[in-house]
Amino acid sequence: MMKRVMRAMAWAALLSSSCVVAQDYPHRPVTVIVPFSAGSASDVIARIVLDRMRQSIGQPFIVDNRPAAGGNVGTAAAAKAAPDGYTIVTGAPGPLAANKTLFPKLGYDPETDFQPISMYANLPNIVVVNAKLPAKTLAEFVDYVRKNQYVAYGSVGNGSSQHLAGAYFEQLVGARMTHVPYRITTQLQTDLVSGQLQAGFLLLPNAIGYLKSGQARALAVASNRRLAVLPDVPTAAEGGVKGFESAAWFAFLGPRGTPPSVVARLYREIANATGDPAVRSRFAELGAEPLATTPEELARHISAEIAKWREIITKGGITVDL
Repeated sequence: MMKRVMRAMAWAALLSSSCVVAQDYPHRPVTVIVPFSAGSASDVIARIVLDRMRQSIGQPFIVDNRPAAGGNVGTAAAAKAAPDGYTIVTGAPGPLAANKTLFPKLGYDPETDFQPISMYANLPNIVVVNAKLPAKTLAEFVDYVRKNQYVAYGSVGNGSSQHLAGAYFEQLVGARMTHVPYRITTQLQTDLVSGQLQAGFLLLPNAIGYLKSGQARALAVASNRRLAVLPDVPTAAEGGVKGFESAAWFAFLGPRGTPPSVVARLYREIANATGDPAVRSRFAELGAEPLATTPEELARHISAEIAKWREIITKGGITVDL
């Protein structure tokens, strides 16, 4: 991972040495639209990176939380902003990938209405079960699901990342569970630890307290590597479910037409921020992986994610409440 960060920093340094980077940008505060609520994982992780960028760049980054319609409202607003580098948006799998299939009208196109800048974090889902469930491993959980007609897992709504992760898991193991949508994460958490729900596909920040208290149990990480903060929790592949990789990834993008010099400057600052030991330490506490991908890499990632989730959504017959 460090090699990847170093390659990213080298790429940005090359642009800088070629006089590509705008020397006068930014000369005023930059608005960052986060299309999710304050305190959410996307909001918390973005603020960690932005605070480090503020220290380096010398201008504040003003977070504008606009949660609605699965992230579509804030993302659409960013697509319509002036492409001058003073409004950027936090991208995530919902508004930039899955929602293109889930919603008939987004008000923007994730692949054509934005200028990718860089990914900065990857946060895998964790397979979490109620502590009283007899399954102690992922293989035992798969067997339990196959033998029991009613195994319920929760999410924060139809088409949410938790719902899609659960549907993907079902497709891979060839068994069905009951999806229970909630309006807020706290109610989902309450029902999971009380036993009303048997399972969840949660991000670590939403589960860590219950894992530490013993009220819930982590069976696997939906990633190709274990998390440093949960070293004893195997990956899904290690647990017997190969191919189950589901994560909340986060990126910064500008409106289409954002000047290349501005993109290069922001990319360099993101690479510096995600390579900072203090930022990496904060990320590790949250179970997040710091990244710095080139704009081209981010564009390819978005297209690949759209294709991946389109297949899963279509196969699962998943719809959202409009």
